[in-house]
Amino acid sequence: MIEAQAIARGIRTSAQKAGLVLELIRGKDVNQALATLQFTRKTIAREIAKVLRSAVANAQQKNGFGGDVERLYVQACYANQGPSMKRVRPAPMGRAFRIVKRTAHLTVRVAERPIKMARVTGDGDATADAGPARARRTKAGGATGAKKTTARKAASAKA
Repeated sequence: MIEAQAIARGIRTSAQKAGLVLELIRGKDVNQALATLQFTRKTIAREIAKVLRSAVANAQQKNGFGGDVERLYVQACYANQGPSMKRVRPAPMGRAFRIVKRTAHLTVRVAERPIKMARVTGDGDATADAGPARARRTKAGGATGAKKTTARKAASAKA
C-alpha cells in the first residue's frame, strides 16, 4: 500500500480556520476531495488543493505505485499552528494593542485503497463474503412475549 504526504508551512491563516475545511475532505477519494475544495467558499481551500495535488504527485513518484489515481484517498489531513507574527496597533491615550497574525502548517497524507478480492470457495465459485444465510422464523399472528403465552393457554383451554 502506497502512502505519501505533502506539507505546506507558514500559510497565512489560523490552524482553526484551516481545520474546518480539512474536515470536509478527510477520508474522501482524491478526485472527490478536489471537487469539494473547488466549490468551497473559503480562501484556504485553494491552498489545501495545492497541497493535496502535491501529495498525489508524491505518491505517483513512489516505487510500487499502481498508476491508478482513482484508488488514492485522503488518509489524514490536519493543520498545526505555525509561528505567529506579533504586531502593535496604536490605541487611544498612548496605549498599544497587540495584533497576532497567525500562520499554519498544512499536512495532507494520501494512501492507496487496497483492492477487494472475491473469495473463491472449494468448488471453484467466486462468492462475495456475505454472512451465513438463515431463515427467520415469524411469529404466528404477530403475538410476542407475554401475549404469546396467554395465546397458548387460551388455545390449550379450548382443546
